[in-house]
Amino acid sequence: MRPETAPHDQGLLDVGDGNLVHWEASGNPDGRPALVVHGGPGSGSSPRSRRYFDPEAYRVVLFDQRGCGRSTPHASDPAADMSVNTTPHLVADMERLREHLGIDKWLLYGGSWGSTLILAYAEAHPERVSEIVIASVTTTRRSETAWLYEGVGRFFPEAHERFLEGAGGVPDVAGAGGVPDVVGAGGVPDVVRAYAALMNHPDRAVREKAAADWCAWEDAVLSMEGMGTPYTDRVDDARLAFVRICSHYFAHGAFLEEGALIRDAHRLAGIPGVLIHGRLDMGGPLTTAWELSRAWPGAELHVVERAGHLGGEETRERILAALDRFAKG
Repeated sequence: MRPETAPHDQGLLDVGDGNLVHWEASGNPDGRPALVVHGGPGSGSSPRSRRYFDPEAYRVVLFDQRGCGRSTPHASDPAADMSVNTTPHLVADMERLREHLGIDKWLLYGGSWGSTLILAYAEAHPERVSEIVIASVTTTRRSETAWLYEGVGRFFPEAHERFLEGAGGVPDVAGAGGVPDVVGAGGVPDVVRAYAALMNHPDRAVREKAAADWCAWEDAVLSMEGMGTPYTDRVDDARLAFVRICSHYFAHGAFLEEGALIRDAHRLAGIPGVLIHGRLDMGGPLTTAWELSRAWPGAELHVVERAGHLGGEETRERILAALDRFAKG
């Protein structure tokens, strides 16, 4: 990883609907522009992500998506209007930020939910994207959400039962092999819809318990990766915003037509792309990265045999190698 760097410029960008999006830039002001698109949704940006970039070669831009990090209003506030927090809104915010910073084209880097938002932006504005580097590929299809919050539960039945109990239980409908079928209308699990409702409850104590239960499940899914409890470690308003935004997006199928990002990946033709995915990713199985690599002309898929969703040393090495290669133009 590169040395720590401090931002040389930052601000709050008015993106409309009463929202101010926080951004900051570091590295070389005249360097190759790169935008870091954080995960979650609702995680907020991390200064650590700057350490993937050569500060002499890149002008690195971080931003906090609507409702999280240092952007306002914060989704932990129940008064924050979630109806204006959707994928199309975030894509428009990214384009407004590009124009505000006077950037013609930029490299996009991110992972997990960040990869979904990167793909949505790049397919809408391919002429504004120079390269793409994605780790832990997701497209947030309803089928992927159903796996993460229902299907993978058969590997962690104790934790999944607690997760379902936190949402007040699920319909008593037997699925294949006796596994409860909690996938509701539109392919979104009922448990996700239930948590989305709980995260809008007027009682903060109810929201805090729901957020804790949600994060405990997320950590259970990643428990075999030996990376601790990154979701439970979130505290206070950051945790509330994260779970409120996550459940909001996932309950609505990420505000995307099912399968649209892979269907429209042909729009990325001519954009160099590197996809890095752990074969042992329990939360986001490799199949999504594989399908995307087949649909995106010229994309490279690197499978890291011993990595999961959070990556590890080899994943970091592959990210660094891709960004160093693209730094040379």
